[in-house]
Amino acid sequence: MSAVLAEPSSAPVALEVREVAVHFSGLIAIASMSFQVPERAIVSLIGPNGAGKTTAFNVITGFLKPTSGKVLYRGADLTRLSPSRIAGLGVVRTFQRTSIFGGCTVFDNVMTGLHQRGRAETWASLLRPPWVRGEEDRLAQEANEILDFIGLEHRADELAGNLAYGEQRLLGIAIALAAAPKLLLLDEPAAGLNPSETEAFMGVVKRIRDRGVTVLLVEHDMKMVMGISDLVVVLNHGRIVTCGPPETVRNDPEVIRAYLGQGVKRAEG
Repeated sequence: MSAVLAEPSSAPVALEVREVAVHFSGLIAIASMSFQVPERAIVSLIGPNGAGKTTAFNVITGFLKPTSGKVLYRGADLTRLSPSRIAGLGVVRTFQRTSIFGGCTVFDNVMTGLHQRGRAETWASLLRPPWVRGEEDRLAQEANEILDFIGLEHRADELAGNLAYGEQRLLGIAIALAAAPKLLLLDEPAAGLNPSETEAFMGVVKRIRDRGVTVLLVEHDMKMVMGISDLVVVLNHGRIVTCGPPETVRNDPEVIRAYLGQGVKRAEG
């Protein structure tokens, strides 16, 4: 099944996945996938393990080339671009496993992400002319602003490896925000979080959207998905089962059979 998401307000399209298929030596990871992500929306991609969710993320961000089909971001074809080129356009992702530098401070972790946007080359960093010092001051201020936004400003001088697991997940988001995303892909960001941490994390994702960042989310926590998503895309066996607003997806009989089951009732609680 090929499906297209659209908001009633006809919001501009940030991302379009157009008839994407991925085959591995005869194995069909994605059969044919088509959907759109509106600007400034939170869209969740859900489905059982092996449904093709992470494969879709890998295709969108350039880590995997599709067998056929296209990925368009604001009209630009991403299909054959490298991950670094795609990130440079503002399409940034996180991974299922938290990627932080445990031996560095929380502040320095965010600065590492910011330095990839800086202009200073190695020679300038060593000689430190005035414009480099000015850039360092600007980046440091931005790092503090990101930590304040994410709720980790009080942990700035702590070693990242000493953070609680939930805080490490937040730091991963902070590092992603340092790349100035316009479209942020979050791969199971709430995995391993307890209910109160998940609730707080939902607030963070909503605030990111409210800053004008479009969010595409892969997540198994149905309470989180149904609580923050503007639209939900359901995958099963590499195909889109259905898509639409959470209340529509929640009550779709095919979705309940394919994936949600009793989880729908839990999600409503």
